[in-house]
Amino acid sequence: MQYQVEINVMPLKELLDPQGKAVEQSLNNLNIHALNVRVGKRIELKIDATSKEEAFELTEQACKKLLYNPVMEFYKITVSEL
Repeated sequence: MQYQVEINVMPLKELLDPQGKAVEQSLNNLNIHALNVRVGKRIELKIDATSKEEAFELTEQACKKLLYNPVMEFYKITVSEL
């Protein structure tokens, strides 16, 4: 069965996010008053698995081995059936 997986990777809240600060300043220059802007990445994929739990586990392995840096980032996985 195929599953749609969404992975949101964000910088740890304890760390400075220079890209987020640049976006925050640019928004403020446009008179859009934004606070605490954080910039991350979103990864979408379809994965073949026998169950939703297996799809989650496979995705978590991919995150830990490839898709995020545990020193600087955290991630959240959402799995849904197609």
